[in-house]
This record gives sequence, structure tokens and C-alpha cells, in this order.
Amino acid sequence: MVNALEDKKGEDITLIEILEISSFADYFVICSGTSERMLDALADEAEQNAKKNFGLNGRIEGTPQSGWMVVDLGDIVVHIFSQEQRDYYRLEELWSQGKVLVRLH
Repeated sequence: MVNALEDKKGEDITLIEILEISSFADYFVICSGTSERMLDALADEAEQNAKKNFGLNGRIEGTPQSGWMVVDLGDIVVHIFSQEQRDYYRLEELWSQGKVLVRLH
């Protein structure tokens, strides 16, 4: 998933293991995009990559206009943000008890 988002030019990609601290997911992938069009493309890529490579059916929530899209893959939740929304919600801080497995800047 991280590689697929990086290939689509996603920025500041972080993979956090939240298995020990969450009852609804095992991993968060957090990524930023630079435009509404890019947010939409990143969400589509995450959904398609999960289906093609892992047989997971995802559900996309949110809109590019909102600046925050979520691809719910069950145990993996992909958050795709505009930089403004990412700075506002600061998920990495909220889930700081999780274990950061990958951080690409």
C-alpha cells in the first residue's frame, strides 16, 4: 500500500501499527496529496491496489473537496489528506501510542 501511494506521488506517507491500541483496525496509512485531483487519484489507487494485490474490497469515504478521504479496507484504514487538513487533525499525534513502521517524507 505504501509503495502504491508513493508511486502515485503521495507525500509524507506514514504506516502506523495500531493493533494493540485499537479495536477497529490494525494499521493506519496516512498520506498527503497536493490537490483535489491528486487526493481522488490516491484514494482510487489505494482501493484498486488492495483489491488487485490482496483481494480486499475497500470503501472510499469523503470527497476530495473536503480535504480528507478514507479508504476503509477493514483491518487497514488509509487516510488521504490535503496538507491543511492533515495539519489540523494531526492523526499521527492522536495515535502516537501506535508503532510507526514506515515514514517516508
